[in-house]
Amino acid sequence: MAAAALPPVTRQVSGRAAAVPSGPECGQPLAAAVAELPVLDASGRRVPFGALFRERRAVVVFVRHFLCYICKEYVEDLAKIPKSFLQEADVTLIVIGQSSYHHIEPFCKLTGYSHEIYVDPEREIYKRLGMKRGEEIAFSGKSPHIKSNILSGSIRSLWRAMTGPLFDFQGDPAQQGGTLILGPGNNIHFIHCDRNRLDHKPINAVLQLVGVQPVDFTGRPSVTHV
Repeated sequence: MAAAALPPVTRQVSGRAAAVPSGPECGQPLAAAVAELPVLDASGRRVPFGALFRERRAVVVFVRHFLCYICKEYVEDLAKIPKSFLQEADVTLIVIGQSSYHHIEPFCKLTGYSHEIYVDPEREIYKRLGMKRGEEIAFSGKSPHIKSNILSGSIRSLWRAMTGPLFDFQGDPAQQGGTLILGPGNNIHFIHCDRNRLDHKPINAVLQLVGVQPVDFTGRPSVTHV
């Protein structure tokens, strides 16, 4: 599949273009100092952030924390994206969390996620990209990726914290995430900074921007017309 032409660089907040006072400027490349900041893989190996998208475009999803039930269910749907879909469009999918690297492998087992994943435990990249800390009260619409309600989801998150090897939130609970399309090189094509825990970008909307075919997240069997 030929790579789709991306629209002009856009920073989005809750699905609409908006001026954001911090983070990279729209239309400007990612600062070299940010590209050089390290992320850690599941073995604790340090990798320069910019190396993740040096050779090809990447959809980079920053999540809140690994105990967040909303992040868990969102990543469970990211896990459903076939690797063949990404390969056809020459796109890499990357999740970045902000916990210790020791939590990566259990989180992947929990969600079934097998694409690339790293952590930024000091949240330095989150800060430099202008990711919000704290939660803004704003209507974000109904997410197609979240199945649990607040009560049941929060109880399961607390139970995971209590029964885990370390009683921690696997990241700063106040930190919000976001989605970027980056590369090749330090090119920034799209930025969406979440205003609250429900403000993530619908996955198929992001896949459309990079020419990846959409995924059926409903679990319903497809109907073949003859």
